[in-house]
Amino acid sequence: MKEYPIKLGTMLFTLVQPRPGHEVEYNRWYERDHFYAGCMIGPWNFAGARFVATRDLKGLRYPTSANPITPNPEIGSYLALYWVLAGHHDEWNRWAVDQVTWLHANGRMFSERDHIHTLLYTYEWAVARDADGPSPELALDHRYAGLAVTVASATSDRASMSEWYRTEFLPDTVPGSRIGQVLGFTPLPLLGDAPADVPRTAESDDLMLCLWFLDSDAGDHWPTILNAHRDALETKGGGRLVWASPFKPTVVGTDTYADEL
Repeated sequence: MKEYPIKLGTMLFTLVQPRPGHEVEYNRWYERDHFYAGCMIGPWNFAGARFVATRDLKGLRYPTSANPITPNPEIGSYLALYWVLAGHHDEWNRWAVDQVTWLHANGRMFSERDHIHTLLYTYEWAVARDADGPSPELALDHRYAGLAVTVASATSDRASMSEWYRTEFLPDTVPGSRIGQVLGFTPLPLLGDAPADVPRTAESDDLMLCLWFLDSDAGDHWPTILNAHRDALETKGGGRLVWASPFKPTVVGTDTYADEL
C-alpha cells in the first residue's frame, strides 16, 4: 500500500492543573479511568498520550506572564493529546460530549482539577526529519522523549504564516536535528453543550498550534524552539509567538513527576 487509510483529522488538546494536595489522586484517576472512559473507548479516537510539565520545564515557558493559553505560567501541568480519524470529527465530537456528560452524572469525574486550555484542533500539515520515519498518525504511539508546544498568532494572514512554517522555517530547522517531526494545527470550537467546567475559548482565525516531537528532553531544544523560532517568526514569518512550553511523557502506570509540579 502506498497510502494507508488511517489518517489524522483532528486533535483534542487538554491542558489541566490538579489542585494542591490532589496531584497523585488526579494522576491515578485520569490514567486509570478518564483517559479511557472519556476518550479512548470512543469511536474514531485512534490514539492518545499524556505529557507533563514539571517545575523546571514550566520555568522555561514563554511568556513568563499571563497569556491566552495559561493565565499563570506556573499552571497547566498535565497535557493529554488525542487523535481523531479524518472524516469522523463530528461523530466523535458528539459521542465525546455525551460520554463526558454521562460520566458527570454517574460520579466518574474529578472535581479537584481545573481545565487550563482544552480545545479541538484541525490537523493541517507535518514536517518530518526522516523520509521513512514515524508518520503523524504514529507520533503519539512512538513515545518520543520530549514534546514542545508552540502557539503563534498571525499578524496579517494565517495561511501565509502556515506556509512559512511548512516550506521555509521548518525545512531549514528540522533536518539533522533531534526534532523528529512538527505537526501544525488550527483551532476548532467546542460544541455548545460541552460540559460547563471546560472554559470556552474565543474563536480565532489567526492562531496556529505546533507540536514538536523530540528525540531528547525538550529543555535541550529550547534555544531553537523558543529563541530562534520567535525571532524568525516575527521578522520573516508574519506572526508572533503567543505561548511556548516544553513537556515530557508521563511514565504510564506510575506517579512519577506528581511531586515535581
